[in-house]
Amino acid sequence: MDERSALATLAATLPAAGDDAAVVDGLAVTTDMLHERSDFPTGTTRRTAGWRAVGASLSDLAAMGAEATCAVAVYAAPEFDEAELSAFVGGAVEVCELVGAEYVGGDLDEHTEFTTATTAVGRVDEAIYRDGATPGETVCVTGELGRTAAGLRRFATGDAESGNDLFQFTPRVAAGRALRGHASAMMDSSDGLARSLHQLAEASGCGFSIEWDRLPVHPAVDAVAEDETDRRECAAHVGEDFELVFTTPDPEAAIAAVEATGTAATAIGDVTGAGVTAGGEALPDRGYTHGDN
Repeated sequence: MDERSALATLAATLPAAGDDAAVVDGLAVTTDMLHERSDFPTGTTRRTAGWRAVGASLSDLAAMGAEATCAVAVYAAPEFDEAELSAFVGGAVEVCELVGAEYVGGDLDEHTEFTTATTAVGRVDEAIYRDGATPGETVCVTGELGRTAAGLRRFATGDAESGNDLFQFTPRVAAGRALRGHASAMMDSSDGLARSLHQLAEASGCGFSIEWDRLPVHPAVDAVAEDETDRRECAAHVGEDFELVFTTPDPEAAIAAVEATGTAATAIGDVTGAGVTAGGEALPDRGYTHGDN
């Protein structure tokens, strides 16, 4: 099975699974695993790895509208280097501090490949799930798309400094909290905008129609994209941007609520009855899948 088939199988037997985080008695919890070969390009610093790994779990809390409380991580490597371990923890602490959470430690293990597993915990009274979108609503995104795609291109050219900078993102925890009472459905864009739209459509039993010229694309993409087709690829299909994709019946109020937290939000299209299109053409269900790299 591929990752999505495996998740579908688990969701059939685990009622709390299927969204970005599980919510039990007001407690939101999520966990992720990242590997050196598939998730951290050559040149990725341990500080960036700690930031990005813990940030990915914090982003899952954001997608539920939860307040982030704390995070832990497993750090596994062929050997323990004091400078690398300290840098990893430093990145984890910094990204937690950005969202008002606390990094409280974890576990150490030996492994043939640098690997980290992270868990984040938060609290939420009324979570935002993926299944509430209704035709006639508006679909929006926070921030800018394509940041990770640009980072990957920078790493590939040997510009590790720019690559690390682009890989250190701010989890949209504050924006997620602000969207409680405004968003009808929400998830993060870790698998890419296109795949996120397909997942929301499947969960809500609806469709989406978006317009390419309305997508907020990170300025770093324009410096690396070969043409407009490549620019769209970076924005919609590469993934791991960790922005929030949400639907709302009142986009003006929802966008204002997000912008009050210091984060931009953009309406990119409409919720429809069926199908996922961009610019009037079918948008392929293609994005980031664990193990692709």
